[in-house]
Amino acid sequence: MAKLKLGPIADEKPVKVTLELPGSLHSDLKIYGELLADPGAAPIEPVRLIVPMLERFVATDRGFAKARRPFDN
Repeated sequence: MAKLKLGPIADEKPVKVTLELPGSLHSDLKIYGELLADPGAAPIEPVRLIVPMLERFVATDRGFAKARRPFDN
């Protein structure tokens, strides 16, 4: 299995969001979902990858962490 930045996807109650993606990004998310899935399991749907990817991005953005400190009080 490939070493990916994104770990297991939590099974949380979904919230409906409408989002348009470029076709190339959607294709990449489909491939990512195939790589992230357990061997022999169904691929993870692209829509289930978006939130964990955004959470990971925000959590690891040092500039954002520094800039948000005044809001954490």
